[in-house]
Amino acid sequence: MSGNLFNLTPENLADEHLCCIIRSHKRHPGVEAKRQWLSERLPEGHVFRKLDQRATVFIEYAPLETAWVPVVGDKYLYIYCLWVLRDQRNRGYGRALMEHCVADALTQGRSGVCMLGAVKQRAWLSDQSFARHFGFETVDTAGDYELLALSFDGTKPHFTEAAKRQTIDSQDLTVFYSPQCPYIHQTVETIRQYCAERAIPLSVIPVDSLEKAKALPCPFNNFALFYRGKFQTVNLIDTSPLGRILAKND
Repeated sequence: MSGNLFNLTPENLADEHLCCIIRSHKRHPGVEAKRQWLSERLPEGHVFRKLDQRATVFIEYAPLETAWVPVVGDKYLYIYCLWVLRDQRNRGYGRALMEHCVADALTQGRSGVCMLGAVKQRAWLSDQSFARHFGFETVDTAGDYELLALSFDGTKPHFTEAAKRQTIDSQDLTVFYSPQCPYIHQTVETIRQYCAERAIPLSVIPVDSLEKAKALPCPFNNFALFYRGKFQTVNLIDTSPLGRILAKND
């Protein structure tokens, strides 16, 4: 490795870039929302560990008890995102980040580490095959989505019953989102514009508390889309896949 890895803290948060959207001086609504969200999460034990260079190399995880996902379990850490962009791969960063998370869980006396996966790898989920090399296994399912876990003591986290339901009463296109990812803002605005131009009924629901996140009716990492009352995806999508979802369900 040619660089050092370090954690964001309340003291350095304002001055450090957030990796996945690297900006210089121009303000970005998604970045600012994420920075504010992080300032509230770090005191809860949330960890954002990154490379000390202007590069997309980081891991983000939190105690499962305070992770904004509909997953429950005793004494686990939950990985939101582990991302090493292609130009930084094969340098040992991904392994170092995962090993740090696992070591942190052991130091804290936790039962293990878990993350969201899927039957088929999805674009906006961390690399499941990489996690399986560390011993992560599927411990629960919700439709096409899986909960992967590395258990130290044989216990297993699980999706909430609500997350397995994957239905809502509304037939409108419905988006649930949290500020956890800086890309959320532009995705939601793209969907708003697309629907406004076509007079498509749209409901956009901010997930702005831990309680709302734990009660969500579907798997969730930071975004979820429903249409005709049915859960569609956790992928942040643009207009092309959105059009396909609408056409397929009409």
